Amino acid sequence: MIKVRIPTPLRPLTKNQGEVETTAGSITNMIESLNSAHPGIKDRLCDETGELRRFVNIYVNEEDIRFLKGKETMLKDGDEVSIVPAIAGG
Repeated sequence: MIKVRIPTPLRPLTKNQGEVETTAGSITNMIESLNSAHPGIKDRLCDETGELRRFVNIYVNEEDIRFLKGKETMLKDGDEVSIVPAIAGG
């Protein structure tokens, strides 16, 4: 199982769960799996072309997937994924 930490703004889609579990071989599979269990979550994470939205950061075991293989980053049993919305400040 892969643990996925859900940020507060997305928790209404997961029945207010802060963490959900899934099985997936990659970030892309994980998003599809989450969307099957929690409809609408993919639209919040990905744009109309299926790419991750610019303000969405995803970490696997605390490593930013942008420095790994992006959405093709492989996942294995026991991984922890954090979805973190970027916060703009000024």
